[in-house]
Amino acid sequence: MKAIIPVAGIGSRLRPHTHTAPKALIHVAGKPILGHILDEIIAFGIEEVVFVIGFLGEKIIDYVRKSYKIRASFVTQKELKGLGWAIYLTREHIGTEPVLIILGDTIFETDLNLMISSEFDVIGTKIVDNPARFGIADTDGKFVTSLTEKPEKPTSNQALMGIYYIRSTELFSTCLEEMVAKKITTKEEYQLTDALALMIKHGCKIITHNIEGWYDCGKPDTLLATNRYLLSQIKSVDVREGNILIQPVFISPTAIIENSVIGPYVSVGDNARIIRSIIKDSIISESAGVVDCLLESSLIGNSSMISGQFKQANLGDSSEIKY
Repeated sequence: MKAIIPVAGIGSRLRPHTHTAPKALIHVAGKPILGHILDEIIAFGIEEVVFVIGFLGEKIIDYVRKSYKIRASFVTQKELKGLGWAIYLTREHIGTEPVLIILGDTIFETDLNLMISSEFDVIGTKIVDNPARFGIADTDGKFVTSLTEKPEKPTSNQALMGIYYIRSTELFSTCLEEMVAKKITTKEEYQLTDALALMIKHGCKIITHNIEGWYDCGKPDTLLATNRYLLSQIKSVDVREGNILIQPVFISPTAIIENSVIGPYVSVGDNARIIRSIIKDSIISESAGVVDCLLESSLIGNSSMISGQFKQANLGDSSEIKY
């Protein structure tokens, strides 16, 4: 079984960080979002992944090839015409074997073994309080009867969480092609929910699988919330002489910390440098520098430098800025 991971989104809600990095490479709890996803599925046994890349896609290619020994293919999405379009572009890679589709901007916790042991096609769902933000599924108690993308008046609060297990791959490919050929769109985009709805129309049986943990990384506040949760699961305790660390924290072995108070809920990336600062509930990314600062609920991007007294900051990658 192979996996398909779309990572072509531009991540406008995470700017300025996504001006210079794909959203999937934004750091949370010690590694990029994509790293958390790949670690999960590789541990599950998947050895082949198809990535749909777009803006700054070469950085996705570089990260995957340097960090993972998996069979990887990369499909370029030149036009952002919806998730259905992104998956449509991968149809030559789908073949006849089952495929797992996972969106590249969220982190999940679920029993994948339970999901793929089904004799039916499966979509991951979770009961939410705000279903209008999501694609939603209606069921008859066992099978999915309809799928709607971000409805104005939701008829269900069972939201699609961006994980799909497709067993009926030949029908799936046919429905992707039918969707595009007939220009079936929702809100002017080709939606994966529309292709799945065509499968149901053609008699395919699809069931839901409850996703126990789903952690949004789409906005600064939800990214920090995800960082807090993931750090709370860390069991090891880091020690840095001459500093005070308030657990839970993650500090890269290559980061330099001097005369500082770090934590709780702080993630510090590779080669970052923190001097004479107090930081809590924040993400300090690769090669960032923080000197003489008081930071809370802050995102400091790759190679960004900050000094002086602040309470909150949101700085993107400055490594490519020419002065």
